[in-house]
Amino acid sequence: MEIERRVSEWGLYLPEPAKVPADVELDFAWARVYGDRVYVSGHGPQAPDGSVIGPFGRVGVEVTAEQAAEAARLATLAVLGSVRRAIGDLDRITAWLRVDGYVLAAPDFNRTTNVVNGCSELLHRLFGCEVAQHARTAMGVAATPLSCPVVIAAELAFKV
Repeated sequence: MEIERRVSEWGLYLPEPAKVPADVELDFAWARVYGDRVYVSGHGPQAPDGSVIGPFGRVGVEVTAEQAAEAARLATLAVLGSVRRAIGDLDRITAWLRVDGYVLAAPDFNRTTNVVNGCSELLHRLFGCEVAQHARTAMGVAATPLSCPVVIAAELAFKV
């Protein structure tokens, strides 16, 4: 469990399953295993207990680009938590294939790539370039669930 050891040594955490407000209905899987792939639904930043954490709002207005990049790192840890629950051991991951980052952006904010770099940089640190190299989208959007500044989704391959 090398990846989880690194997460712990670096003072990071894999959050518990997402806790959402009582009026939010979820009818999907956070991580769907199909063959040797894991398809990961969009995750926002989460506290260790799985609750959604801020800051909340539009990047470039209520949230700085630096805060949003940190939110992208926290969302990536939430993704990793869901993947671990789906496949049991993060060391089974053989390739991060695709990462999609959705940034709640102010109309004039055009540095979404810098925000989603928070995700990509963490993956490269944890998994190394060979496994972490991925295709990526960093899109500015008008709304996200619960006004999270960034939402991260992914597709990855693992050893069956």
